[in-house]
Amino acid sequence: MMEYVTLTGENIASVFDDLAALRISVFREFPYLYEGTVSYEKKYLQTYADASEAFLFAVYDQGKMIGATTAIPLIDETPEVQAPFQAQGYNLEHIFYFGESVLLPAYRGKGLGHRFFDERENYARALERFELTCFCAVERPYDHPLKPANYRPNDAFWQKRGYHLSTNLVSEFSWPDIGEQEDSVKKMKYWWRKLR
Repeated sequence: MMEYVTLTGENIASVFDDLAALRISVFREFPYLYEGTVSYEKKYLQTYADASEAFLFAVYDQGKMIGATTAIPLIDETPEVQAPFQAQGYNLEHIFYFGESVLLPAYRGKGLGHRFFDERENYARALERFELTCFCAVERPYDHPLKPANYRPNDAFWQKRGYHLSTNLVSEFSWPDIGEQEDSVKKMKYWWRKLR
């Protein structure tokens, strides 16, 4: 039986271990190809535990976290995420940023992806001061050698949710790809929609 858990702010730290393991597992897949470590994950996730209005919605099956999604006011995010919005003159106080949506393969195609967006958007609306929601996704070459033959990007799903790919918001994040010993730079492009 599925169990749904909502946490905010410092309470998110209580599931760091589960969330770190889930992120590492899902983000090993293309297009992220992320060679993650628990120590790095906990450092990354601390940003959410430090923000009183950060949000986590998680799904458990028989006690195991099988999916989760996070969100946070952009004003509480890291400088790398804030920078492109500042450069374009956005007011960070009115933007709510969506972090990861991670779901184990066996549970995909059952509506949880929509549920993740619903939960985050409803939470942002309830705070009553946000005008935009946004998230970013890694950009990989179309002919990347590790892209599976059956790979389908999420673009169509995001467009159905009302999100638009920005032409001028780009961040650069670094992490080691699978098999790499050193971090390499990845371009991250942003998707956004009006909340109201």
